Amino acid sequence: MSAGRSDDPSYAGANPVQRAMRRLAASAPGSRVFAPLMHRLDRPVYRLTRGRATLGSLVSGLPVALLTTTGARSGRLRTVPLLLLPSSEGEVVIASNWGRPGPPAWEGNLRTDPVATLSLDGRRTRVRAVEARDERRARIWREALEVYPGYAAYERRAGGRRIGVYVLETDAPARP
Repeated sequence: MSAGRSDDPSYAGANPVQRAMRRLAASAPGSRVFAPLMHRLDRPVYRLTRGRATLGSLVSGLPVALLTTTGARSGRLRTVPLLLLPSSEGEVVIASNWGRPGPPAWEGNLRTDPVATLSLDGRRTRVRAVEARDERRARIWREALEVYPGYAAYERRAGGRRIGVYVLETDAPARP
């Protein structure tokens, strides 16, 4: 497993510091601080560790991957660090946007073009994002809460917005 992550990403398997960081990130004040800051810090840490870790993965013990999408309006490549959840359905990303009322930009990008590149552990993989719906979504959501209970707080703060849940299906290896 990568630097900063344990073999058990569940909340119960996290050490006390990692659990504290997950609680802080889920809180309203923590979200206000981390939302504009983490993506700016995750990328340089990712480069410094040659793709083995992000700041988020180091402090939370959770897998954080870089997802590169094609901008829905610009057509330009956009890369964002996201919590990558292991699920019975495969690797999953959740469009919580730190509990903000609006969806994250990357979700709109995936809705326009679901093909993306996932960078994790120094490897790049081409994926296709498939939105989970109905019982599949409910099952993944329950699993996600076992890893990161903060999603429940994000859902409350999202003001009734249905938070998108996406399974990243392997499409084909990406070019380096």
